[in-house]
Order: sequence, then structure tokens, then C-alpha cells
Amino acid sequence: MKKIILASNSPQRKKLLALLGFNFIVCPSHVPEVEKITSTAANLVKQNAYRKAQDVAARVRKGIVIGSDTIIYLGGKKILGKPRTLNEAKQTLRALFIKPRWVYTGLAVIDAATGKMLVDYEKTRVFMSPLTNQEMDRYHKKVNPFDKAGGFDIEGWGSIFIHRIEGCYSNVIGLPMAKLHQMLKKFGVSAL
Repeated sequence: MKKIILASNSPQRKKLLALLGFNFIVCPSHVPEVEKITSTAANLVKQNAYRKAQDVAARVRKGIVIGSDTIIYLGGKKILGKPRTLNEAKQTLRALFIKPRWVYTGLAVIDAATGKMLVDYEKTRVFMSPLTNQEMDRYHKKVNPFDKAGGFDIEGWGSIFIHRIEGCYSNVIGLPMAKLHQMLKKFGVSAL
């Protein structure tokens, strides 16, 4: 099997990729993320995913590199990435409680040896029930908000206030597995 390289140090992405039974190595990208939408949310996450994968592919020169980028789209040109402070994490959650929001994840898969690449994205609509300030404080004591777009998790404690999604569940975690698997198959890599 071809060597798989994850261009991310995200604990969530590592767990998801490991669930498929892939042997992979982690080689985080050093490229700063573009944080402003110039055209669409989909183009932003695809651009960031491609830049990350390309950065790592240029360094390793061999293997299948997976780049990914996840944001929460608020509408217009507004997005939410990873919060930097607890206060920002609480403000982020409040913005997410107002109405359903879209989670976008860009994926880029590059064969470092040949330069063959595929870039795509997934989006999922997330519906949340509001929390009180005290509940948000307790939630942030249990969940690190700083390594997640939007500062929340769906697979753990966040599942108690995310009452519905429309779309890919693993996309909300940060790696749309069905989409990724279809892309990897085009490189001769399959989990099945």
C-alpha cells in the first residue's frame, strides 16, 4: 500500500484516519491559513487544503498527502475558525446558537511523486440548542475549544447540544471520510 501522509496535527483528523485502519504518518504543514473569503467558503477551504498538502508534498516527495481545512460559515464573507481565547470561544458558541450554520471542509490529496492531485470540499449544516453562560463554562472545562473550528466537538460533549445535522457527520469533526475515501480510491488507496 502507498504511504499516506496527513498534513495536519489535528487529534480529531488523526483519530478518523486511524479508524479506517490506514497506516499513516503525520507531517503538519507550515503554511499559514488564509482566513478571509475572497470568493466563496468552498473556495477558501479548498485553497487552504491544497496549500497545506502542497507544502508537505514538496517536503516528502513520496507518498499520498492529505491536506484539510475546516471552517464554520456564518454567511456573506464571515467565517469562524479556531477560537484563540475562552471569551472568543463563548462568543463563537453564541453565534452558532442563533441559527443553523454550515461547516465546510476542504480536502486536497496529492501524490507527492507524480504531482497528481484532487481537490474538493464537503459541507454540513449544524443545528444547535443554546447553552447558558454557566453551561458554556462547564463545557469549556471539559472540551478544549482551541483545536477545533468553531471551538466545539460533535463526537463528545458537544453532542448534547447539537440536536441535528444535515450532511456528513465526520465533516463536522474535521475530515469528511466518505468524500476522502472516494478521492483516495482514485489514487489506488482503499480502506476496503
